[in-house]
Amino acid sequence: MARIKGGLNAKKKHKRVLKLAKGYRGARSKQYRVAKQSVMRALAESYKGRKQRKRDFRKLWIARINAAARLNGLSYSKLMYGLKLAEVDLNRKVLSEMAINDAKAFADVCDTAKKQLGITSEAPKKAAKKAEKPAEKKAEKPAEEKREEKAAAPAQEKKEEKAAEPAEEKAEEAPAKEAPAEEAPAEEAPAEEAPAEEAPAEEAPAEEAKEEAPATKG
Repeated sequence: MARIKGGLNAKKKHKRVLKLAKGYRGARSKQYRVAKQSVMRALAESYKGRKQRKRDFRKLWIARINAAARLNGLSYSKLMYGLKLAEVDLNRKVLSEMAINDAKAFADVCDTAKKQLGITSEAPKKAAKKAEKPAEKKAEKPAEEKREEKAAAPAQEKKEEKAAEPAEEKAEEAPAKEAPAEEAPAEEAPAEEAPAEEAPAEEAPAEEAKEEAPATKG
């Protein structure tokens, strides 16, 4: 009995793998052994990519809904909670499309959520006013500061001049007060000259000796 070979089935398997590897670079699309490894890795990555794509789109929809909801005075979380209480079954994909293409319908949806949450329609107006006031104050501050600096500059100069004048007067008065104290030794000089006047008193014994000499001769 003749031996049956499996070449036909092997050829089908090779063709199937090479077909999936079509477009790969170099031997990855030509040789079965290399192509098989590339195809196995590609299939695993495509499986992960299908899961990741759903997460990425959900993030995008939430970002769009949040931006549109804040224009209507709500946050994303409050909007979704209000819609849940109102039993409005709209998924995030539909809400994001409404936010982009139909702003009026999205505003109505936001009003429905506000009624369930008990939020009045004046809230967004107040929030907008609060946001505008700090911006106006910041813009006005530089002009006011400049005016205050200009008004304060002359007053500071006057204070500095007043503070400088007493210092100069004190500096002038100090030498005047110290001068008499230095001249005091000059007045005491006559007291030291007294011994010079007493010198004639020492010459008296010599005159007495002269008077006694003629007396002895007589």
